[in-house]
Amino acid sequence: MFIVMSLGGSILAGDLDSARFKTYAEAILKISEKHKLLLVVGGGVFARRYIETARGNGADEVMCDFIGIDVTRINAKLLISALGKAAYPEVPTNYNEAAVAAESGKIIVMGGVIPGQTTDAVSAALSEYLGADLFLIPTSVDGIYSADPNTDKTAVKYKTLTGSDLVKMSGETSLKAGSKSPIDPIACKMIERSGIRTIVLDGRDPKTLLKIIEGEEKGPQAECDGTIITP
Repeated sequence: MFIVMSLGGSILAGDLDSARFKTYAEAILKISEKHKLLLVVGGGVFARRYIETARGNGADEVMCDFIGIDVTRINAKLLISALGKAAYPEVPTNYNEAAVAAESGKIIVMGGVIPGQTTDAVSAALSEYLGADLFLIPTSVDGIYSADPNTDKTAVKYKTLTGSDLVKMSGETSLKAGSKSPIDPIACKMIERSGIRTIVLDGRDPKTLLKIIEGEEKGPQAECDGTIITP
């Protein structure tokens, strides 16, 4: 399979612990033994801190986006350092560079691309552009809920959603630089139009990621530990 993954900065680089990067790198290397991989890394808490500082200085949202993009690319370089020679050595800065890098046969790791697009949106666009078989979104929760499960005890987890359901749910999501949401509206619309099988899962433990991919290797599963988004 060709797998594109939107790897949240909060679960990979939340505390800039090298051991965390190495643990994730081990899982990614294991997946790459059987599958072609392209990963887009988010900015996480540090991107949001830089963005908040920039806003305090009077920066507009486009400038804040550029700052966030820079942080995602630094996080991507840190993951490349943990992956070693198995990774493509450079961080692609646009979609065409990513397409060229994908021909190398190595693991591709990149960050943001342009203002106004989260790394989820970049990943979704790449999934469609490069013809991925599976799009994975590891986050800090175990799927998509009817409300924030950290603050609402009545929140219900969805085992499956259609692309159109996802778009409807994303309608009130903020598009400000550094916004924190399950999946942003642009990414949701791209997932809907591409019809690529998408799974939102708990990425805090890489073992969950391995388990879901092992299940997908046997064929598309009816359900899993995350939320499956279908056409």
